[in-house]
Amino acid sequence: MEMMDEELSTFCPSYHRAVELIGRRWTGAIMRALLTDVKRFNDLAAAVPGLSDRMLAERLKELEAEGLVVRSVIPATPVRVEYCLTEKGRALESVVRAVARWAEAWAPHNAGVPAA
Repeated sequence: MEMMDEELSTFCPSYHRAVELIGRRWTGAIMRALLTDVKRFNDLAAAVPGLSDRMLAERLKELEAEGLVVRSVIPATPVRVEYCLTEKGRALESVVRAVARWAEAWAPHNAGVPAA
């Protein structure tokens, strides 16, 4: 189903819902880290500077509820918990890469940051 050939309407509820989901604060950064095969909670927290444990846990629960992430408990000593993208979550890889390309071209990381 190729949407690019279709004419855009002024409003699409599905598009709006998708943008609201992936556009939540920290969600894009978490998705990007998961796409690089970062799986453990502490590794995800370390991969996204400034992200609190509370917010990471909240976002992971949201992504799990949306079917984008699966949480797996590995019975070991100590017990390990890993997060992986589902097929639905991996389907967003091209979107994440497209946003990354756009950001590199149009939103440099130092934009709006005063010089030291």
